[in-house]
Amino acid sequence: MAHTFTKNHLHVVFSTKQRAKLIAKDIQERLWQYLTGICHNIDLIPVPIGGLDDHIHMLFHLPPSQLLGNAMRLLKTNSSRWMNDHRKGFAWQEGYGAFAVSASNLSKVVRYIHNQEIHHQKMSFEEEYLGLLRKHGVDFDPRFVFD
Repeated sequence: MAHTFTKNHLHVVFSTKQRAKLIAKDIQERLWQYLTGICHNIDLIPVPIGGLDDHIHMLFHLPPSQLLGNAMRLLKTNSSRWMNDHRKGFAWQEGYGAFAVSASNLSKVVRYIHNQEIHHQKMSFEEEYLGLLRKHGVDFDPRFVFD
């Protein structure tokens, strides 16, 4: 697409199915690297990827040639398959949260993702996720967020 210029950074958050603690510390870095590889294969530009044993945070640039829904399907399907090759019984939750990040806030979101372990000493994933939805003005019914 000639003369098309974008900087569409997204902070994406999703958890394991029923927030089960399935991403053991000994495999986390390899999973983050695998997701980075998927990003490169589908023309996403990953910034940081991180998380804990029950969820993941990704910050990436979504090019105009890629639809978010397709990108998320490829990321989750391929990483789930990879995880099941290494740890049986793995699955991601059905949905995800995706939040636009301005260029002026990129470094703040990068720090946030890198400091997940410290951050979650103060709050659960559920509290964090609901807080992100509220912060970004997403309309939701809390009864149905974690089905």
